[in-house]
Amino acid sequence: MLWLIRFSGFFSAAMVMIILSPSLKSFPPAEAILSSSHFDSYLRSPSSETFTDSRFSFRRAPAFRNADDCGIRRPSMSYGASVCDPSLVHVALTLDVEYLRGSIAAVHSILQHSFCPEGIFFHFLVTETNLETLVRSTFPQLKFKVYYFDPEVVRSLISTSVRQALEQPLNYARNYLADLLEPCVRRVIYLDSDLVVVDDISKLWSTSLGSRTIGAPEYCHANFTKYFTDGFWSDKRFSSTFDGRKPCYFNTGVMVLDLVKWRRAGYTKKIEWWMEVQKSDRIYELGSLPPFLLVFAGHVASIEHRWNQHGLGGDNVRGSCRDLHPGPVSLLHWSGSGKPWMRLDSRKACPLDSLWAPYDLYYHSLRR
Repeated sequence: MLWLIRFSGFFSAAMVMIILSPSLKSFPPAEAILSSSHFDSYLRSPSSETFTDSRFSFRRAPAFRNADDCGIRRPSMSYGASVCDPSLVHVALTLDVEYLRGSIAAVHSILQHSFCPEGIFFHFLVTETNLETLVRSTFPQLKFKVYYFDPEVVRSLISTSVRQALEQPLNYARNYLADLLEPCVRRVIYLDSDLVVVDDISKLWSTSLGSRTIGAPEYCHANFTKYFTDGFWSDKRFSSTFDGRKPCYFNTGVMVLDLVKWRRAGYTKKIEWWMEVQKSDRIYELGSLPPFLLVFAGHVASIEHRWNQHGLGGDNVRGSCRDLHPGPVSLLHWSGSGKPWMRLDSRKACPLDSLWAPYDLYYHSLRR
């Protein structure tokens, strides 16, 4: 029976590769695009020391150029071109030591599947370690900026969660994107570090949000009540926040944010208010997700599910593996406690982890 289960999993992975094959092309290296140093990369950190952790060594990624059918004008290549260039696609991710390997793979996957990779600008959020040098050595032509997020901003607001990993301050940096990024950045795609994109990111970028502030794939079949405690639902002061709304669960690891609307409405303060309530009344158990649900659930621009095939991390404690949801796939997300690089290194990989491996630039992965 065990062999049948394993065969089924590997068959699913093979089918995914066949389904995705049109978008799994890589663009050939060409002339190097302008170095990120010309785009004012910086680290507003108490420390300016170079990252020297010997545990991390990444292969240099090739240069990626715009495809002939890119369809947009080539972003300005002159010295001084900036983050405010209106032709850029903006993508934000966090960088930390624990998930660094995943972040590098995510960036690699985005560039590889983009028809216009020269038009993507990355915004990296960090808390302690200077990772700018490592990013530049891995992606010499990348347009990016590094932003220091002070952990003290949220440390007093964070409450204990079901998993300690969910209590890290950097998990809450997405709440402050509207404050950290330049005012000229009007929209940004936020992505978690445990995913790969297998489609052109510009398709997600161009999603219409209508009157909404955020867009994300919604899962209205999920039991929404389980994301909050019984005390929350029994207290009208809190549960009434959903009156007149039809809230659905959405995963905050993939979101398109209208930063103009966010700043105008002051959503950061609204999220912080719910975090303060949590400190005194314990209305949820799941870290940084519930405050987003409290503020936005029922007011989300729904995006196709193909843009967040989430839950692939499963449970690495019990060794469970997940399969894909039915339908097309543009983004694979290893949310959950099991991460593909950890399972691959321990030789206990799940079948779908093989879809993450091609984007891994970690040097020692060559020696497995």
